[in-house]
Amino acid sequence: MAVDAELDDDLSPAERRRRKVRDAIVEAAEAIFTEEGEAGISMRRIAERIDYSPAALYKYFDSKEALFDEIREQFFERLYRRMLAVEQTVAEGPRVNEECLRAYVETGLEQPAHYRLAFSGWFESTLDDREGTYGYAASERLELMIQKAIADGWFRSCDTYLAATSVWAGAHGLTMLAVTIPDFPRGGKSKCSHLSLDDVIAFHAEMTGRGLATPKLNAWLDAQKARK
Repeated sequence: MAVDAELDDDLSPAERRRRKVRDAIVEAAEAIFTEEGEAGISMRRIAERIDYSPAALYKYFDSKEALFDEIREQFFERLYRRMLAVEQTVAEGPRVNEECLRAYVETGLEQPAHYRLAFSGWFESTLDDREGTYGYAASERLELMIQKAIADGWFRSCDTYLAATSVWAGAHGLTMLAVTIPDFPRGGKSKCSHLSLDDVIAFHAEMTGRGLATPKLNAWLDAQKARK
């Protein structure tokens, strides 16, 4: 599903029917994927779920990998929309960093198998293939948010692509730990028993913010800590 995909109102009746079948295929594949993981998906299993012949499915997806690409894209769409919602609803600029990180981690935790799949083949595709997708749009959105923080005087001037890559690397690492290790960050360790995932998110967001901070942001962060 591309970022500039047509709205249903713009489609002909035949195109709507095709979209409906395509959506049913993806929904069935996602259900099997959630229950059994990547190994459980086959065109035959999906066809059985929606009462279609396996051959008919190939009119919509020419391979299982093409279907995985669609599942990835729908996950990235959810992630992109969560980031956009934070940007549009969080009024206080410095809070966007922490709330975006929290939304990112929560999106991964809601669908851990989808999160792993989303990135398992993402970097195998070419840049031309990624452009126009929600995954690409999410990375562009992050860089735009950093540019805005610089323009608003919260972040120091820097290479925004490098900054966005570094911020994403930290968010991705934290999310992978959260979806992989049960009860992260405690994980059965007594010395971590007082910590929650929210504590780690807040600390990581502050660490990232201070790494890019201007004196204005450092003063704001210090004031926030003094109030606690």
